[in-house]
Amino acid sequence: MKTVSEEKMHWYLVHTKPRQEQFALQNLQQQGYQCYLPMLATEKLRQGHLVMSEEALFPRYFFIRLRLGQSDKSWALIRSTRGVNQLVRFGTEPARIDDGLIERLRAHEAARSTNPEPLFRTGERVRLTEAPFAGIEGIYQMADGESRVMVLIEFLTRPVVARVAAGSLRKVV
Repeated sequence: MKTVSEEKMHWYLVHTKPRQEQFALQNLQQQGYQCYLPMLATEKLRQGHLVMSEEALFPRYFFIRLRLGQSDKSWALIRSTRGVNQLVRFGTEPARIDDGLIERLRAHEAARSTNPEPLFRTGERVRLTEAPFAGIEGIYQMADGESRVMVLIEFLTRPVVARVAAGSLRKVV
Protein backbone atom coordinates (compact mmCIF):
# COMPACT_ATOMS: atom_id res chain seq x y z
CA MET A 1 0.00 0.00 0.00
CA LYS A 2 1.31 3.43 -0.95
CA THR A 3 1.93 6.05 1.70
CA VAL A 4 0.32 9.49 1.43
CA SER A 5 3.62 11.02 0.25
CA GLU A 6 4.10 8.32 -2.44
CA GLU A 7 0.60 8.86 -3.83
CA LYS A 8 1.49 12.48 -4.62
CA MET A 9 4.65 11.50 -6.53
CA HIS A 10 4.69 11.65 -10.34
CA TRP A 11 7.26 11.09 -13.06
CA TYR A 12 8.41 13.99 -15.22
CA LEU A 13 10.75 14.23 -18.20
CA VAL A 14 14.15 15.94 -18.00
CA HIS A 15 15.90 17.21 -21.16
CA THR A 16 19.69 17.22 -20.82
CA LYS A 17 22.59 18.87 -22.56
CA PRO A 18 24.13 16.75 -25.37
CA ARG A 19 25.75 13.52 -24.09
CA GLN A 20 25.27 14.52 -20.45
CA GLU A 21 22.46 12.16 -19.43
CA GLN A 22 24.63 10.25 -16.93
CA PHE A 23 26.21 13.45 -15.56
CA ALA A 24 22.83 15.14 -14.99
CA LEU A 25 21.36 11.93 -13.56
CA GLN A 26 24.18 11.57 -11.01
CA ASN A 27 23.94 15.23 -10.00
CA LEU A 28 20.19 14.97 -9.39
CA GLN A 29 20.55 11.69 -7.50
CA GLN A 30 23.19 13.30 -5.26
CA GLN A 31 20.57 15.96 -4.45
CA GLY A 32 18.20 13.18 -3.33
CA TYR A 33 15.95 12.90 -6.39
CA GLN A 34 14.69 9.56 -7.70
CA CYS A 35 15.62 9.30 -11.39
CA TYR A 36 15.38 6.68 -14.12
CA LEU A 37 17.48 6.54 -17.30
CA PRO A 38 16.37 3.66 -19.56
CA MET A 39 19.38 2.01 -21.21
CA LEU A 40 19.71 -0.19 -24.30
CA ALA A 41 22.42 -2.85 -24.65
CA THR A 42 23.79 -3.04 -28.21
CA GLU A 43 26.77 -4.35 -30.14
CA LYS A 44 29.17 -1.68 -31.42
CA LEU A 45 32.31 -1.72 -33.51
CA ARG A 46 35.28 -0.27 -31.61
CA GLN A 47 38.73 -0.45 -33.18
CA GLY A 48 37.57 -3.31 -35.40
CA HIS A 49 36.17 -5.38 -32.53
CA LEU A 50 32.53 -6.14 -31.73
CA VAL A 51 31.91 -5.00 -28.16
CA MET A 52 28.83 -4.74 -25.97
CA SER A 53 27.79 -1.18 -25.22
CA GLU A 54 25.03 0.47 -23.23
CA GLU A 55 23.47 3.68 -24.46
CA ALA A 56 20.49 5.77 -23.43
CA LEU A 57 17.23 4.52 -24.95
CA PHE A 58 16.16 8.17 -25.34
CA PRO A 59 19.31 10.25 -25.93
CA ARG A 60 19.23 13.56 -23.97
CA TYR A 61 16.19 12.52 -21.86
CA PHE A 62 15.53 10.74 -18.57
CA PHE A 63 12.76 10.61 -15.99
CA ILE A 64 12.58 12.18 -12.52
CA ARG A 65 10.03 11.45 -9.79
CA LEU A 66 8.72 14.48 -7.90
CA ARG A 67 5.92 15.46 -5.55
CA LEU A 68 2.74 16.80 -7.13
CA GLY A 69 2.91 20.16 -5.32
CA GLN A 70 6.58 20.90 -6.09
CA SER A 71 7.28 24.62 -5.74
CA ASP A 72 8.77 26.82 -8.46
CA LYS A 73 11.91 27.01 -6.31
CA SER A 74 12.29 23.21 -6.56
CA TRP A 75 11.83 23.32 -10.34
CA ALA A 76 14.56 25.97 -10.50
CA LEU A 77 16.93 23.71 -8.51
CA ILE A 78 16.40 20.94 -11.06
CA ARG A 79 16.80 23.24 -14.06
CA SER A 80 20.02 24.72 -12.65
CA THR A 81 21.60 21.30 -12.03
CA ARG A 82 24.73 20.74 -14.14
CA GLY A 83 23.95 18.67 -17.23
CA VAL A 84 20.23 19.52 -17.18
CA ASN A 85 18.87 21.66 -20.00
CA GLN A 86 15.25 21.91 -18.83
CA LEU A 87 12.14 20.03 -17.78
CA VAL A 88 9.92 19.12 -20.72
CA ARG A 89 6.76 21.23 -20.52
CA PHE A 90 3.40 21.50 -22.18
CA GLY A 91 2.67 25.20 -21.94
CA THR A 92 3.66 26.26 -18.44
CA GLU A 93 3.21 22.86 -16.78
CA PRO A 94 5.93 20.18 -16.71
CA ALA A 95 4.91 17.10 -18.72
CA ARG A 96 3.71 14.39 -16.33
CA ILE A 97 4.56 10.80 -17.33
CA ASP A 98 2.22 7.91 -16.51
CA ASP A 99 3.60 5.39 -13.97
CA GLY A 100 2.50 2.58 -16.30
CA LEU A 101 4.85 3.82 -19.02
CA ILE A 102 7.80 3.75 -16.60
CA GLU A 103 6.89 0.19 -15.55
CA ARG A 104 6.70 -0.92 -19.22
CA LEU A 105 10.06 0.72 -19.98
CA ARG A 106 11.66 -1.05 -17.01
CA ALA A 107 10.21 -4.40 -18.14
CA HIS A 108 11.43 -3.78 -21.71
CA GLU A 109 14.89 -2.82 -20.43
CA ALA A 110 15.11 -5.97 -18.29
CA ALA A 111 14.12 -8.16 -21.25
CA ARG A 112 16.64 -6.48 -23.58
CA SER A 113 19.51 -6.72 -21.06
CA THR A 114 19.47 -10.51 -21.41
CA ASN A 115 19.13 -10.31 -25.22
CA PRO A 116 21.10 -7.28 -26.52
CA GLU A 117 20.55 -5.68 -29.92
CA PRO A 118 23.16 -7.03 -32.40
CA LEU A 119 24.99 -4.70 -34.78
CA PHE A 120 24.19 -6.98 -37.74
CA ARG A 121 21.38 -9.52 -38.01
CA THR A 122 21.66 -12.91 -39.70
CA GLY A 123 20.47 -12.57 -43.30
CA GLU A 124 21.08 -8.80 -43.44
CA ARG A 125 22.69 -7.39 -46.61
CA VAL A 126 26.14 -5.88 -46.01
CA ARG A 127 28.90 -4.34 -48.12
CA LEU A 128 32.57 -5.19 -47.57
CA THR A 129 34.85 -2.15 -47.50
CA GLU A 130 38.38 -3.60 -47.33
CA ALA A 131 40.50 -5.49 -49.87
CA PRO A 132 40.34 -8.09 -51.28
CA PHE A 133 36.52 -7.94 -51.19
CA ALA A 134 36.06 -4.14 -51.19
CA GLY A 135 32.75 -3.13 -52.78
CA ILE A 136 31.27 -6.63 -52.82
CA GLU A 137 27.86 -7.13 -51.23
CA GLY A 138 27.09 -10.18 -49.17
CA ILE A 139 24.77 -11.61 -46.55
CA TYR A 140 25.78 -11.47 -42.90
CA GLN A 141 25.88 -14.93 -41.30
CA MET A 142 27.28 -14.65 -37.77
CA ALA A 143 30.05 -13.33 -35.53
CA ASP A 144 33.22 -15.42 -35.48
CA GLY A 145 34.91 -14.24 -32.29
CA GLU A 146 35.29 -10.62 -31.18
CA SER A 147 36.85 -9.15 -34.30
CA ARG A 148 35.75 -11.35 -37.21
CA VAL A 149 32.43 -12.19 -38.84
CA MET A 150 31.22 -14.67 -41.43
CA VAL A 151 29.65 -13.28 -44.61
CA LEU A 152 28.14 -15.21 -47.50
CA ILE A 153 29.38 -13.74 -50.80
CA GLU A 154 29.04 -14.85 -54.40
CA PHE A 155 32.43 -15.77 -55.85
CA LEU A 156 32.72 -17.16 -59.40
CA THR A 157 28.93 -17.73 -59.46
CA ARG A 158 29.05 -19.84 -56.27
CA PRO A 159 28.13 -18.86 -52.71
CA VAL A 160 31.21 -18.79 -50.47
CA VAL A 161 31.50 -18.06 -46.76
CA ALA A 162 34.20 -15.45 -46.13
CA ARG A 163 35.63 -14.68 -42.69
CA VAL A 164 36.42 -10.96 -42.58
CA ALA A 165 37.17 -8.27 -40.00
CA ALA A 166 33.99 -6.95 -38.38
CA GLY A 167 35.16 -3.40 -39.03
CA SER A 168 35.14 -4.01 -42.78
CA LEU A 169 31.33 -4.31 -43.00
CA ARG A 170 28.70 -1.64 -43.62
CA LYS A 171 24.94 -2.11 -43.73
CA VAL A 172 23.33 -1.81 -47.16
CA VAL A 173 20.34 0.52 -47.02
